[in-house]
Amino acid sequence: MVAVNKTLDPKNQSSALAAAKETRHFQLIEKTYQNNTNSDYTEQLTELGNEFSYASNSNYYWGVPELSLLYGTPLYQAASTTQKLALNHLYWVGNYNHTAVSEATTSIYNTITAGVFRAVGGYETLCDELEFETKQESYHIRTFQRIGFKTKMGIVGKTILGNSLYGRLDKDSNHWFKLLIPQPVREFFISTQGSSPFSLHRDNVLSALAKTMLRDKKQYYSPYLQGLEEKGEPIPAPADGLGGRIAARYWLRFFAIHWGMSPFMACQYYSLRYTANAILKNQEYPYVRYFRELEQKGEYIPTPTAVSYYHLLDEAFHTTISQTIARDMYKDFSKPTAYEKFISGLMIYKMQRNLLSGLSGVIPGRCVYDDPMLMLFYYKLLKSPLFGMETKEALNWMEKCFCQEHEGYHVGLKYHQNLLELMRRLFSRLDYQWSINREMGIMAAGGSISKALSRNAKTFRQFSQSVMAQES
Repeated sequence: MVAVNKTLDPKNQSSALAAAKETRHFQLIEKTYQNNTNSDYTEQLTELGNEFSYASNSNYYWGVPELSLLYGTPLYQAASTTQKLALNHLYWVGNYNHTAVSEATTSIYNTITAGVFRAVGGYETLCDELEFETKQESYHIRTFQRIGFKTKMGIVGKTILGNSLYGRLDKDSNHWFKLLIPQPVREFFISTQGSSPFSLHRDNVLSALAKTMLRDKKQYYSPYLQGLEEKGEPIPAPADGLGGRIAARYWLRFFAIHWGMSPFMACQYYSLRYTANAILKNQEYPYVRYFRELEQKGEYIPTPTAVSYYHLLDEAFHTTISQTIARDMYKDFSKPTAYEKFISGLMIYKMQRNLLSGLSGVIPGRCVYDDPMLMLFYYKLLKSPLFGMETKEALNWMEKCFCQEHEGYHVGLKYHQNLLELMRRLFSRLDYQWSINREMGIMAAGGSISKALSRNAKTFRQFSQSVMAQES
């Protein structure tokens, strides 16, 4: 494979670029861009979002029943038809709420990496594709948000839109923190007005480290990042969605500097983006099959089902771009340095540990252990008008759903194994990655029902005690 960036000699670089354009992956990018722009479905998605009425869609399943909150649990078996429909709808909303946040984050990183590829030169079509994807994402996000908000209001109103209980528990823990830690020390590490002195120092040190280690690539520094620096603004980093789970925000800002400075690292980002593509495909393709089944039978197709169908048609092109850049295009550039390999390995290791390290029995397709925030969501859902439970009844049902083996865990394991196969298909081909990342070792180890039950039992016990303490 020709290396574009092995030398800064313009003649050599021009020759390398000419050779790179003859490669299969370069031609695939050109073809993908043409196909994506010719079959753009954002107009259909926008129209579906604008016209959505929950009342008109509330009596239909939006996907196969197993794509429902609490599917396979004892509570699901005891639920009424109306409740099962609502759980099916809320699963769709939760899935696409995460997708909306993740796509907003993707738009930022598309812009950052496109700046690097433009600085290298010769990748204009790719940059045009990334800009077009960003435009598509903005339409997707608005559609998901419209449908999601109307659905939540139609099912539970404002009951679970906030986390007041979590806020009270958090304040109690902060009370003891304030008693034990002197105020000047607290003010150095924690600020209620914005970034604390400690966080500013930490971010500056990490930024300086990245730029020092990549100083020979400063000519590729993304104009987007330069613009933020000139205005004194921090690099955006998600707190929610898939991106928010991967790592703390300061780590994401640190990684973004690498994606926005090194051509190799800009390509490596797309292995991370592929993770979001694969997670979405794993959960979205069943909606596409369901859409086609309804279409063949001539039956009514709910609006959210149609949105999933058209969205996947758009996202298929995005997935192809992620695969192509991550798997093939990185070879156009100089081999990664030891430092770049380390950062790439650390990045994917964190992603595995924080996003793909467990198994849920209450949300099919969620490959991370159930945490207190998820338990809080279900607690509030069970106390909402949809179920109308008292505290003890809600906790008793939650214990059965989170801490006892049932069909839901086996359905979750099926989606886990499907996603594991998709992940290994890409990462096994990245020769610069750590072996634990190429094999998706952490994710594979997390696909265990017994481990999930053991972890959930401990987490639920602590959650239940906190709730009862608040109620007493």
